[in-house]
Amino acid sequence: MIRPAPPRRRGAPRAAGRDPAAPAAASSGRRTRPGSAYPRLYAVIRRIPRGRVATYGQVAVLAGLPGRARQVGYALHALPEGSPVPWHRVINARGEVSLRAEPGWEGYQRFLLEEEGVAFDLAGRVDLDRFLWQPDDRPTRRGRR
Repeated sequence: MIRPAPPRRRGAPRAAGRDPAAPAAASSGRRTRPGSAYPRLYAVIRRIPRGRVATYGQVAVLAGLPGRARQVGYALHALPEGSPVPWHRVINARGEVSLRAEPGWEGYQRFLLEEEGVAFDLAGRVDLDRFLWQPDDRPTRRGRR
């Protein structure tokens, strides 16, 4: 199968270092350093294996940011094009690919997931009982002696 090219982004590139979550964090009364959670979120997303998906809320909880599913979306939006972070493995809690501000990306995300073996039903949903990533309950650590 021929892999389609990702849609082209319209408009000027975003300013470097700008945290798109800043307005939301300020309005909710939470004080966070701009961008400080993004590396934690990206680390969780990198752990999602091929053929599995995670929800925005699940990623937030695993990164130690419960209730911040929207911040996961902001972090993914801030990724530079060509990033090795597997952004396409994060979907919404209904098992759907979320709509984007720029058209075309939803189809590309679905294509990438299908290439990894993730199946969609006729309504465009992923069966989360089958494809949701279930990380180990406890992180593995080397014992101290």
